[in-house]
Amino acid sequence: MATSLNFFPETSEPKTTHLPDWYSPETRIYSSTYSSISLPTDPFLDVVSFIFSHQHDGVTALIDSSSGYSISYSKLLPLVQSMASGLHHLGVSQGDVVLLLLPNSVHFPIIFFSVLYLGAIVTTMNPLSNMMEVKKQIVDCGVRFAFTLLENVDKLQKLGVHAIGVPENMDLDSEKTGFLSFRKLIGGQFGKAPRPVIRQQDTAAIMYSSGTTGVSKGVVLTHGNFIAMTELFVRFEASQYEYSSSKNVYLAVLPMFHIYGLSLFVVGLLSLGSSIVIMRRFDASELVKVIDDYGVTHFPVVPPILTTLTMRAKHVCENSLQSLKQVSCGAAPLSRKTILDFVQALPHVDFVQGYGMTESTAVGTRGFNNEKHHNYSSIGLLAPNMQAKVVDWNSDSSLPPGFHGELWLRGPAIMQRYINNVEATNMTIDKDGWLRTGDIIAPADLEAVLISHPEILDAAVTSAADEVCGEIPVAFVVRRHGCTLTKGAVIDFVANQFHAVYESLSILLVCAYSSLTAAAVVVTGSE
Repeated sequence: MATSLNFFPETSEPKTTHLPDWYSPETRIYSSTYSSISLPTDPFLDVVSFIFSHQHDGVTALIDSSSGYSISYSKLLPLVQSMASGLHHLGVSQGDVVLLLLPNSVHFPIIFFSVLYLGAIVTTMNPLSNMMEVKKQIVDCGVRFAFTLLENVDKLQKLGVHAIGVPENMDLDSEKTGFLSFRKLIGGQFGKAPRPVIRQQDTAAIMYSSGTTGVSKGVVLTHGNFIAMTELFVRFEASQYEYSSSKNVYLAVLPMFHIYGLSLFVVGLLSLGSSIVIMRRFDASELVKVIDDYGVTHFPVVPPILTTLTMRAKHVCENSLQSLKQVSCGAAPLSRKTILDFVQALPHVDFVQGYGMTESTAVGTRGFNNEKHHNYSSIGLLAPNMQAKVVDWNSDSSLPPGFHGELWLRGPAIMQRYINNVEATNMTIDKDGWLRTGDIIAPADLEAVLISHPEILDAAVTSAADEVCGEIPVAFVVRRHGCTLTKGAVIDFVANQFHAVYESLSILLVCAYSSLTAAAVVVTGSE
């Protein structure tokens, strides 16, 4: 969820000699300016029990934006318990790993909580991932069961995984025979599932992240991590505002398979009684209509969606988008122009940014504005109970205010470890529990794909600033001698491998000769 943090290997002269109270010159640790929050101390508390223990007057929990199909708060926990019973009957038990290869849907939170209710573990994945990527993750974390789109069921079965097709919503798809297994699971036919002993320190989810560098790794997050995230991120932020959280209506466009969307729409907000309107697929042409039709008050976004909202806002009637109270942005840096354009287009909407990582369960910093003070370009202040260091990349020495360096974080939301990767864990978390956040650009996955192309001899990936996205990957590609590979062909190849949009990938093609001395051929612009 990183936004506008820029890290530099060199240091600069300090800008001030006055040290603030939240910085200790003895330990060189930055502490949160907020008072600490008491977290649950019961070691046998699981996140499902924690979320549903909170009292609120919320009525509607989850709403499908396209059909209007909804699930009320009164039915939410019973549905979780019914599905947990169905999964128990199917053979899911404590410690089993269940893959959610799904887009956003009203069923995603129910499935997530039902798995955790049994002491089993969720791992998530982009539903557009190709089967090579899926197989790699299945092997890495030992997936036994999966929930997925109907067209992926047979593919997963062939990989030895018991797969269940999930409908978009029960109203529209209940008659399709392919969803019979899902309907049986959620239908409450199996009595009450026995609950195992679940500890806060037990694994709840394995979320994949590139981390500071390198290829994607499985981030092990515990029940305690999710409890801390709910208190220090979602519930704390809600406490800073006077209006009732149960009256808030959130628009869920961010993917629930990513920590940013998962922390809000699948877990934290359900403890507050807020309504969550879910767009299964982001459709820019429907954005304004959905916000107006459902009276959306809060809209968490990433930079490209913010830009889309700004452009749409400039061409709507004066009564549109008036329900919006707050737009929050994370995951990548924003340019000042992008922020200014948004504030001018929607001056009545509060705008904040935040910073977090998968490895910190989305907890890090969060902006907050009031009538006397606002700073739209800031990523805000450290969350309660969190500590930070700014560390020189060359010497590993901690730096006082006014210096540039790498951000390190410590607190109760920090991951337990990377699964099956002791080396990466030790490189990321030191002996004192400090998480090295590193750089937000992780080119290794892209480089591996590029080098797999038969006409590419070598490749390196770095980053470049982009007005819309904040940052984009830039690839330097060495073509094999005699090849006529074009920038467009490389972009298409990468897009096909990742099943994602890489149209913004800039390519510098280098013509390689047998001697490996090269003449550069620069192809400018984006495809």
